[in-house]
Amino acid sequence: MFFLETYESIKAWKDAHISSFLTNHVSLNTFHDRVMRKVLEVAMMNMGDKGAPCHFAWFLTGSGGRLEQGLISDQDHGLVYEHSTPVNDSYFKMLGSELANGLDVVGYPYCTGHIMSSNPVWCKSYREWERQIKNWMEEESWKSIRYLQIFCDARVLYGQKEYIKQLKTVIHQYQKEHPILLRRFMENVKHLKNSIGPMGQILVELHGVHRGHINLKYGAFLPYVNSIRLLSIKEGLYETGTLERIRILQGNAKYENLLKYSYDNFSSLLNYRMGLFHVEDYDDTHFLNVKTLTKEQKKEIKRILKNGKKLHDTVIDLINNSRE
Repeated sequence: MFFLETYESIKAWKDAHISSFLTNHVSLNTFHDRVMRKVLEVAMMNMGDKGAPCHFAWFLTGSGGRLEQGLISDQDHGLVYEHSTPVNDSYFKMLGSELANGLDVVGYPYCTGHIMSSNPVWCKSYREWERQIKNWMEEESWKSIRYLQIFCDARVLYGQKEYIKQLKTVIHQYQKEHPILLRRFMENVKHLKNSIGPMGQILVELHGVHRGHINLKYGAFLPYVNSIRLLSIKEGLYETGTLERIRILQGNAKYENLLKYSYDNFSSLLNYRMGLFHVEDYDDTHFLNVKTLTKEQKKEIKRILKNGKKLHDTVIDLINNSRE
């Protein structure tokens, strides 16, 4: 990839080689990381020869932060830089816009929620980030809690990893001193899209281009992702990947039975999504056509969905009834 010096050439290389990395989700996400780092390299090159004026961290959130991207992934990223000066503020504002533009050209669509380095909310100096996170925790809005949850999945792709760890420590410490914060996290994700009907049937989309498909994102992935994130915040974990979080939480005796099947279930979900390689846009990567599944696969999907709902409901009850 060393000869790739434009976003268009990176896109051509990505499109030509990505099929070779569809063997498993680790391989695919390693590939995405590699492509995105190259986008950063070209973005900084386009900014001029002087380089960044201070230390910084470029981080991913969302599925990228959790190492759970599918074949097509949208953008979720931010910037933290060492300190605020007119020169630094100007540089990273321009770099954030350059990154968002470059990623879009390469094939990572703009985030519809504007979770991108081009958004001033997600591009700040370390001290500004610290103040912003404290404000999010003290506010009582749905939006501020959503932003905090997004930040909890942040993973540094390039630069100073300690910036993100230190900022997450601010959240963990506040949560210990103010248990109400965990309940606010819980309230933000307690409503769940039903994926299993009253007769035990898989509920599919009834209308539109995805009629007959199950929405994997809302019906299958989010019950696991949100539940495990809640437990991770409660226990002060810094890890971002759902599988890694499960592995660590399973080592805690109080979660051993609750998470008994979660690792295998979530691994299977990632594998099912890996099979969705005949897709044309980002939305398509969330939908699985139930009619293409074998009898055994349908049985497995149904079990994963039921266990995901049980996990979700149990974690919600656990936090609701917590006296901490």
